[in-house]
Amino acid sequence: MREAIRTGNAPAAIGPYSQAIRAGGFLFCSGQIPLDPATGKMVEGGIEAQTERVLSNLEAVLAAGGATLASVVKTTVYLADLADFPAMNGVYARFFPHEPPARATIQAARLPAGALVEIDAVASTGGVRLP
Repeated sequence: MREAIRTGNAPAAIGPYSQAIRAGGFLFCSGQIPLDPATGKMVEGGIEAQTERVLSNLEAVLAAGGATLASVVKTTVYLADLADFPAMNGVYARFFPHEPPARATIQAARLPAGALVEIDAVASTGGVRLP
């Protein structure tokens, strides 16, 4: 069984994809960029402000799919510049303070809408028993 997840509390998909898909006891969240869902505009500020917005958007998508940040088992962080890693990591650590998920971080040549950061995630929704 496969179910598309949508919420107005995060930016709407800007292409032929879903904000998230729930399948097989997991929630597969599409990458979030730092768009304010109320205005549809990129948040002002540098990497810290953008990372905070991205993780808040991701949190909203997770909630719509019946998960939380604590349910996340894997993220991928895409940075426009790896020099922003320490600042991004500081914000990220505040959102995942205990037993953070597995993570890959890569530098991307270019991110949508000129974003400095994009993050996607996979979360457990309880349909699969984790030890």
